[in-house]
Amino acid sequence: MSDTGGYMRFFPYERPYENQREAMDRIHNTLVRGQDVLFEGACGTGKTLSSLVPALEVAREQDKTVVITTNVHQQMRQFVAEARAITREEDIRAIVFKGKSSMCHIDVGYEECQALRDNTRAVVDAERDREQLERRQRELLAESQEGDGGAADARSAVMDELESIEERLEDLEEQNVCDYYRNNLTGDTDDFFAWLFDDVRTPGEIYEYAEKQEFCGYELLKEGIEGVDLVVCNYHHLLDGVIREQFFRWLGRDPEDVIAVFDEAHNVEDAAREHATRTCSERTLDSALDELAETDDPRSEDAANVLSAFHRALVETYEDSFGFGDREQVGENWTDVPIANEGRRDDLTLAFLQRYSGRGIEDDLEAAMNLGQDLDEEYEEAYREGETATRTECQTLEAAAFVSAWLNEGSKEGLYPVVSVTRDAGTDEVYGRAELYSCLPRQVTGRLFDDVYATVLMSATLQPFDVTENVLGLEDPVTMAYGLQFPEDRRRTYAVETPPLFSSDRDDPDVQETVTGTIHDAVRMTPGNTLAFFPNYGEAKRYADRLEGRAEATVYLDEPGVAVEDLRREFVASDHAVLCTSLWGTLAEGVSFDGDDAETVLVVGVPYPHLDDRAEAVQEAYDAAFEGTDTGWRYAVEIPTVRKTRQALGRVIRSPEDVGVRALLDRRYSREAKSDLGKYSVNGTFPHEEREELLDIDPGKLKFAMLNFYADHDAYEGDPPAP
Repeated sequence: MSDTGGYMRFFPYERPYENQREAMDRIHNTLVRGQDVLFEGACGTGKTLSSLVPALEVAREQDKTVVITTNVHQQMRQFVAEARAITREEDIRAIVFKGKSSMCHIDVGYEECQALRDNTRAVVDAERDREQLERRQRELLAESQEGDGGAADARSAVMDELESIEERLEDLEEQNVCDYYRNNLTGDTDDFFAWLFDDVRTPGEIYEYAEKQEFCGYELLKEGIEGVDLVVCNYHHLLDGVIREQFFRWLGRDPEDVIAVFDEAHNVEDAAREHATRTCSERTLDSALDELAETDDPRSEDAANVLSAFHRALVETYEDSFGFGDREQVGENWTDVPIANEGRRDDLTLAFLQRYSGRGIEDDLEAAMNLGQDLDEEYEEAYREGETATRTECQTLEAAAFVSAWLNEGSKEGLYPVVSVTRDAGTDEVYGRAELYSCLPRQVTGRLFDDVYATVLMSATLQPFDVTENVLGLEDPVTMAYGLQFPEDRRRTYAVETPPLFSSDRDDPDVQETVTGTIHDAVRMTPGNTLAFFPNYGEAKRYADRLEGRAEATVYLDEPGVAVEDLRREFVASDHAVLCTSLWGTLAEGVSFDGDDAETVLVVGVPYPHLDDRAEAVQEAYDAAFEGTDTGWRYAVEIPTVRKTRQALGRVIRSPEDVGVRALLDRRYSREAKSDLGKYSVNGTFPHEEREELLDIDPGKLKFAMLNFYADHDAYEGDPPAP
């Protein structure tokens, strides 16, 4: 054991994997220095414990709190399992924290909850004051009856206070309160906290336990979270600046007292972008104008003037974009309307400036903001007083804040103005929204990484590290990468030289026949189940349909908008099946196919995302921010795409005992492609070690190679299939 081996007290199993001990040692030394870590480890090699164990040790020694976070539901369950295992070895207090929306017993929104909580506390405090005053007046009565003249005067003053409290309680009891939170304040919660810290409890378990006791589990979690060693939570608790500030306050920690561990950290880029993006729909503007029409305040005229001009400009902008038949094609998903212009402001801003007339946009917006704040306070008071059953959100305040941001920030570096349209399924009405799309995630993450004590970002696909550093705004992190440590002779990784599946070639019958035949060969030669990932759900369906008529295996199709867990269970219970899905779906990462759940994984084509105007904007923002040849394309498109591919390949070979084949079906993956496909080749985007494992192979020879490989490992039951 090394001199930093104290962290092994948190390791819950007999011995680490090969290289896991080295990773823990390096991460421990880095965290002691307060530095950030970029940690790439192949799927199934114990990244979670490699990061968590040394982080807990440093936190214990330096009085920090570890916050481990993910955006993948299955990983949350994995964290709970690991934390429970650790508690069997070392005494730690751990909490799994989830947002209020999934923990509320009466299903109210954030603002309503806040008002209910304040009202309830006021009622309980008043009742306690009354109880204390009643006790005091009884004591004083007894003293006065024994002849103490001063006690009678004191009791008279107490009775006056009691009368005032009774009047206050009469008013308060007409207000809205939360009975669950009231029980938190008045009941005995010792048993709850003893139960909570007796093990690592899931949010579902906490909800059920609190429901039985008629407590608010969410508020009890907030109360009990201070001083814990480990918190498991979702990305938004750290990436949303407002939530993060509250969250750290509940923890009783300043940012510099927090060690943050991000799992599946290749997703942080998109998640940060999402948290920084601001939107305002036409419906919000409609509601704001209705709100202002019902308000007698003289500021309402100026507020309505500026908001109605923006509303009209929004409608005009998307209506003008429609060509013949376009309106009829609008569906229930938001669809972007291009509005950006080269060298001048966007179409919506230009239409707004043309539509507006008045004493001044800034003055009108200031009037709207001030009025909105006053109305919001009125709504808060009305809800507290029980005058309204729900807490009204001030639409004027929301709309004015957005329009102000649109004008003042819309042309800043890294922000891209967008208009989108959708169709209301109920009314069939088409309506729009404006959006300030954030292209540069480091504007969110850079500050976070600066503020906290240290961060570990871990994933199976973080390389190239310099790109991750630039995109997320990390300063001089320590980087480490560990490939699959399992026996190399138990896996094969092929770059199958099927025709490049450029979007323009996907409908070519010859291309389809070659690809279908190659998939069919791979499925046939697999002694069990095959996972097949495609660039999108449409291609997945195309080849699932083509396989139906010729594959001896059962064909499963993952479709968008359909819950996948039942399909996954049915698939893994099969003996010989193929599951066709999109690489951009939920099965490509964070989902394990262990043992014989799946033996072969195929990635068909290079799954570039749909390259719309947003993607172009991100590329341009990266080009401007990082100044390099094709930097935007490389940072925004090619590297994220190859990371997705690598994630999919990691669905099989999850333990040293696993045997499997991983095949990339597209000539662009092969070494040879660099000579004749040039920039379209993606072979060089893979890390060096993974490129070394890629074996170029002709489509017609794949079945023979797979037959030999699986036969060498006695993987077939009975006679192997004929090639």
